[in-house]
Parts: sequence; C-alpha cells; structure tokens
Amino acid sequence: MELENISIPATNRFASLYLEQKQPVNNFFHYDITASSVYEERLKDIHKRHFARYELSRCIEEYMDNFPSSDEIIQSLHKLKQDESSVVIGGQQAGLLTGPLYTIHKVISIVHLAREQEEKLKKPVVPIFWIAGEDHDYLEINHVFAEGERTLKKISYSEGSIEKKMISDLDFQKEDMKSWIEKVFEHFGETIHTKEIMASIENALDHSKTFVDFFAYIIVDMFKKYGLLVIDSAYKPLRQLETSFFKEIIENHQLITDSVHKQQTIITDFDFPKTIEISEYALNLFYYNGKERILLEYAPERNGFMGKSGELFLTKDELLERLDRNPESFSNNVVTRPMMQEWLFPTLAFIAGPGEIAYWGELKLAFEKLGMCMPPIVPRLNLSLMDRAIESDINELKLSTERVLRQGLEAEKKDYWDSIKDQHMDTIINASKEFLEEQYEQLTNYADKALLPIIEKNLSFHLNQLNFLQRKADQLTRLKHDTILEKYNRIERFLRPANSPQERMWNIYYFLNKYGKDFIDQLIKLNYQFDGTHKLVRI
Repeated sequence: MELENISIPATNRFASLYLEQKQPVNNFFHYDITASSVYEERLKDIHKRHFARYELSRCIEEYMDNFPSSDEIIQSLHKLKQDESSVVIGGQQAGLLTGPLYTIHKVISIVHLAREQEEKLKKPVVPIFWIAGEDHDYLEINHVFAEGERTLKKISYSEGSIEKKMISDLDFQKEDMKSWIEKVFEHFGETIHTKEIMASIENALDHSKTFVDFFAYIIVDMFKKYGLLVIDSAYKPLRQLETSFFKEIIENHQLITDSVHKQQTIITDFDFPKTIEISEYALNLFYYNGKERILLEYAPERNGFMGKSGELFLTKDELLERLDRNPESFSNNVVTRPMMQEWLFPTLAFIAGPGEIAYWGELKLAFEKLGMCMPPIVPRLNLSLMDRAIESDINELKLSTERVLRQGLEAEKKDYWDSIKDQHMDTIINASKEFLEEQYEQLTNYADKALLPIIEKNLSFHLNQLNFLQRKADQLTRLKHDTILEKYNRIERFLRPANSPQERMWNIYYFLNKYGKDFIDQLIKLNYQFDGTHKLVRI
C-alpha cells in the first residue's frame, strides 16, 4: 500500500475552516488542534478533574466479556484504571457489517491517534469506540451498498415492525441475517478469501443476539490486537454510572438549552447554518418506554416535563424518581451526549466527522456553564481506497485522480460523449423537429379549432418518434464505445459514487473479501498525519 496526501476541502464550509483553524470557527472551540502543545495542555486539564476510572474500566470489561479478547485489550483496561491515563474516543451507529467505510476510518483514527500520543506524552492513552446503541434510526443502519449490474445497489435487511426502539434492543433472526449476508457476498463475488471472511462473520453471528452485539463483535475482532475498547451507550451498567450526570442535566436543563441557543446565534451571525434543532424548553434527554424514545421538554405552564408530542407528562420529582429507579430508561440527545462523554471519560481527544465538528461548535457555551471545556475535536482521517485496476483506468483515460475525488467525472464524461456522438445525426433530427414544429404551427393557425387537439396529438406523435430515433442512435453509439464509457463509470462508481465520497457508500467487507483479513492491519500501518489532508491509499 502507498499513501498520498491530497488537499480536498471538507464537505461543509464550517469543517473546512476548522481544519485550517481559521476565524471565526476556531473561536467556537476551547483548544487549537494545530498547536504543538495541545495534548500536553489538555492532559493537565484532565488531571485537575476526578473520574470514576476503576468503575468505568470494570463496566467496559463486563460489556466486552462476550467479545473476542487479547492481551492488548486487557492492557487497555488496566491502563484506563490508572490516574495518569487518558482516552481517545469517537463513536458511530451500529451499521450492519460495520456500515459505510467511514466507520472503519473513524476506528483507525482513534487507534492511530491514541498510539501516537501515548508515545509522545509517555502516558497511557486508551483507544475507545462509543457505539451509539441508544439511537433509534433503524433505516440508517440496516443496509450496505454493493456493486452489481454496473451500479451500486442498496441491499437492505428488513424484519418486522420496529417502531422507534433503541438499536440495542433490536434482535434479529440468525437464519434471516445469514441469508442477507450471503446475498451481499454474492455481489462481492467469491475469492480465495471469501470462506475465511464468511467464517469470521458467522462466528460473530453465533455470538450475537442484537444488531449492536453483531456490530461490536466484528469491530472488536478486527481491532483487538490494537487494544481497542468498545462500549454501548445503552449498556445498563453504564447507565448506572451516568445517573448523577443525568440529574445534573435535569437540574441545569434550561441553562444548557439557553447556552446552546446563544451559541447558535453567534454562529448564525457569521452565516453558518444551525446543525442542532433544539426547542425553547428542551430537556435534551429521551425517556424510553421499551418501545420508543420520547424526547422530553419542560412545560412551564404545567411545571413539569412532557413528551414533545404530549404523550407523557412527569413532574420533576417523578422524573428524578424514575431516574433513580430505572436509569436505563434515560438517554442523551445530540446536545447532552458529548457532555456525558466528557463527564465519564478522561478524554484527550474526540475523533469527529465533518457533521460532528459542526454541532460540537454549538456546544461551547453549554460546556462552560457546566464548568467544563470541550476536548480537542480532531477530524477523523478521510480516506479513499484505490486499487490497481481503477488506477490503470485513470491513467489510460489521462484523468486526474485528485479531480475525480474532488468532483467526480461528470464534465469529463460529457466531453467524451460529445466527442463520440453522431453529431450529424443529431443535427438532422433537431432540424426535422424544428421543421415539423414550424409546419404544425401553420396548421394550428389555419385549421378549424375543432381540429386543434388532433393536430397537437399528431405533432406529439411525430416528435416522440424522432426522440425514439435519437435514443436508438445514442444507444448504438454507447454499444460501440461501451468499453471506454464503462471505464469512466467504473472510476466514478468506485471513487465518487453518486457524487459522494467513497467512504459514504462502500463497505469494508468488499475489500476484506478481495484482499484478505490482514487488509485492516495494512491500513493501520500507514503513516497517517492528522493534518486535514485527504488520504489516497493505493492498494
């Protein structure tokens, strides 16, 4: 593998300015991630605070008990208990077969930065992946894309009515899931690695009951030699550790909400859009009744808390009583999840995608009101994987890989099409259309009004026939030049599918199936720099 750094803007203006630490965006955060001493400074700030390290380590150890283990995982659990330790953390939803590539890129970022800073700081730094099992957006995690019939097909796993249950509570039928996985691999195609890869997936299935179990088992198995710890945000023993922090959120709910609104006003004054939708009296917590998560708001006219749609009402005392009795019924929203992580973990750095960077920027004042600083927000590594066949096509067509990654190939495909299209045929057909329209206009002006519908229908028929002829001519041209046209499409499908980054649609198992299980190890060994550049990996 070879690594090349390419300068490509982030997917939104806010994140692009953050990567360069430019004003005004850099003022919306507490740390300058480009400063050489940023992690030393952050470590000093962490050591001024108390964390329940032992209890947190035991909680994660219990959660990971049913997953693959390694000496490195045991060492990470031991490190987490030490007073001088810190963590690099990031999270994602539990996508099937790990979901889009960016989830793997995020894990690699966590592992790489933790290892890098442990060496520099000479202090233990633990990589942790936070699984957003409390989320309920099933349709966002129930599919993968795979290549088939010259396109990327969305292959969805669907099973019954799920309402708005937390993903952590969603079970699956193993035989149905196995059939779905086999369907996915039919699109990937059989290779010398397929049996081994399928065996590892089936092993994960055998040890899993829920979507989150399945996701966590795979992630741990992939990264166990790097000491990666994982925790499900909806894990009940973790909720017990969070109880006092939930109380703090409840006690300070209006302070938090007002602070977010104030920060959003500051940000929108610079013409950035808001990324967090938050009502005037938001509690920023969900209450879970076992079937759906209910977003709670304070109702001043009733002096209590109710569901956003009015489906639940609790006084403050009732809310706190339920929290003490059943903390697993409570979960964070996009505002309070970062705060909960900051309370729980001695966070050296948070690994974030472009969208996450934008919403963290809206939380600065809320963190300050709670007496905390946001951790350094480090943009995750953005990777594009390019195999030799695609690179060969790019070279043959004399294209710029950087341009493909930036904006796709729409302009180049159009230029090529214009160069091969039968322009003379087009000219004749267009002239015929113009002639017909002129003649029928004269008929319209001369004929009896009773004939107008027939004239209009007759013109439409002839124009449709000419359009049909034009499509057939184009189709014949495409057949003659199919090899080259498909190369353009294949390049775009691989590197810029549907005009999106590769990492948003492709799945890691395509590459594992093609190159083997050690593909992950080869990716991690590359010499990444967290410098904001796009990483092109030549396979």
